[in-house]
Amino acid sequence: MAPCTPSEGVGGWVYRDTVSLSRHLERGPRPLVTSPELERSAILRESAAAGRHLARICFKTGPPTHTGVELEWTVHDAADPVRPVDPGRLRAALGRHSPATLDPTSPAEPLRDGGVVTLEPGGQLEISTPPRPSTAALIQATEADIAQVTDLLAAAGLVLGRSGIDPHRRPHPVVETPRYRAMRAAFDRRGPAGRVMMYSTAGLQVCLDAGEPEQVADRWAAAHAVGPPLLAAFASATRHAGRRTGWASARMAAWLAIDPARTRPVWTPGDAAENPRDTWIRYVLAAPLLCRRRHGSDWTVPPGVTFADWLDGALPQPPTTDDLDYHVSTLFPPVRPRGYLELRYLDAQPERDWRLPLTVLSALFHDPGTVRGAYAISAPVAHRWSAAARRGLADPALAAAATGLLDLALTVLPRLGLPVDTQEEIERGVRRRLTATKQGDQ
Repeated sequence: MAPCTPSEGVGGWVYRDTVSLSRHLERGPRPLVTSPELERSAILRESAAAGRHLARICFKTGPPTHTGVELEWTVHDAADPVRPVDPGRLRAALGRHSPATLDPTSPAEPLRDGGVVTLEPGGQLEISTPPRPSTAALIQATEADIAQVTDLLAAAGLVLGRSGIDPHRRPHPVVETPRYRAMRAAFDRRGPAGRVMMYSTAGLQVCLDAGEPEQVADRWAAAHAVGPPLLAAFASATRHAGRRTGWASARMAAWLAIDPARTRPVWTPGDAAENPRDTWIRYVLAAPLLCRRRHGSDWTVPPGVTFADWLDGALPQPPTTDDLDYHVSTLFPPVRPRGYLELRYLDAQPERDWRLPLTVLSALFHDPGTVRGAYAISAPVAHRWSAAARRGLADPALAAAATGLLDLALTVLPRLGLPVDTQEEIERGVRRRLTATKQGDQ
């Protein structure tokens, strides 16, 4: 997640950090540094050209030194968590930090330590951090940004949720944009899971460097393989809208159900010999369009039209590299390459427990040896996404793999350079989870 060089910019713009890239994909191009080497929005007329563009931007190689985190929470009235929270109340609470989707006139100022606030369609609040060169620096900065947001919300009588799905309220829209309306229309064709995902779920995303060229395939495979056991170990989404769901992670259950063409894992154990770039390019081009940006409020597209179809002339105008970048932002697999690797499979955690999965992943991806060790532990259960979402640690194979991963992480933890008190607190938290995994394995 080091700064992008001109040849690695997206859509003709160069991005200096994770937040800048995310904001581009959500809102359209926002120039930071122009690059004479790339056209701002080149027309694409064939799959080969689209593939070359994706290959250039999707796996940025280099020393794996940076880590980022994106934290989501549901937001609730402090006195009555069932009470809906309307946009005006959120806007007043966040003030100059309100995203443009909530207040088009807002300067959308970053928080004091650099995090940017965005809102999901159901009013879930997200903080996206700039990447940091160490886990310790990332934790320190993120804690400061969370404290600032918590204070802003508290002044308005609001609090952050504690789980990966809203335990109190049924799905309800709070933020409406053309993108979100088109998303809802597309997902409604498949049933109610889309609205649950959009309006009720909250996740924790960890962003890791792809690594040096010779490391990319191993880090890509391991990022996927550890997903099911870590999803099981950190599942926090059992209750929704006042009822038990029967799932350890009803959040992941909703994501897996909305549209397999855009949410299924990109990598499977059978892909071990394939170049990750080729796997990703095939996934992107075969995925149906979710929306098409245009003037006006209607961004819907005909059902089933893939990006490859668009390249073949299915829509009146040919797509551009900017359209391709935006299409990528509408794909939600458990691991998404965006220059770095965005691990999207974890539930939101209560209070300060978000540091636990972040630190575990930092430890597992600390060096090539730990990456290989994590993969070896996880490979037998690398395909068990649905079982992890439904049963969590009640699945013996997943519990055993989670135990192995947490044990490995604890051995690496002293090498992360954390402050002593932080390390001790995280060790205690990981050991609590380790006890839970061992109980699940019995």
